[in-house]
Amino acid sequence: MPCHKLGATLISLMVFWGLPVTAQEEMKVGLELVLLADATGSIDDAEIQFQRQGYAKAITDPTVISAIQTTIYERIAVTYVEWGDSSSQDIVVGWKIIDSLESAQEFSEELLQRPRKAQGYNAIGTALLFGKSLIENNNIWGFSRVIDISADSANNWSGPPIELARQEVVAAGITINGLAVLCRYCSGRPNSYDLELAFKNQIIGGNGAFVITADNTDTFANAVRKKLILEIAGNPINDKE
Repeated sequence: MPCHKLGATLISLMVFWGLPVTAQEEMKVGLELVLLADATGSIDDAEIQFQRQGYAKAITDPTVISAIQTTIYERIAVTYVEWGDSSSQDIVVGWKIIDSLESAQEFSEELLQRPRKAQGYNAIGTALLFGKSLIENNNIWGFSRVIDISADSANNWSGPPIELARQEVVAAGITINGLAVLCRYCSGRPNSYDLELAFKNQIIGGNGAFVITADNTDTFANAVRKKLILEIAGNPINDKE
């Protein structure tokens, strides 16, 4: 095996097992992506699994794998976090390098096996800052850096205000995208406001930031797939899409 491929393999293994990587050995990827999934009190255990299955199906989709393999380094780094209140953020799957169907399947299998731990009322500001910390302290260098947060409401009951957290994340050069979860059996549409509009006005930010809506159980995985492809390709979405 050529030396450069051997070195890349060793670094991948170090990242996989959570071992320290020196600054000289930083893994370079096309995208660093933090998936922040809603695990607050309005999301029951069955809905947690539904969300995870949607992400597991989407990230192993051939179109997503193809998008990953056309990025600048032909690989991305992904971590999956479930968030609740300001003291409850759980790293369900730590940073994984995804460069093939096999590595995507490994990510998906781990995602579906882990128990739920996060709970409590919404703390979106805390979740955003937690995602920022994961990106800044992972010994991975990404051509682009994205936090992708899903939620069934835009409320913030504890922790720092969303606006301050958003400003800090965007100032660090990280884009915040959103998945507004409206599907009947996994959340429900808020009665008092437009959730998609709240995402646009209060939560997302940064270069090319966008919101995708999951409006029923049948379209959830497709919405996640579309969102992943847009993030991997680095293409913004307009209001008509």
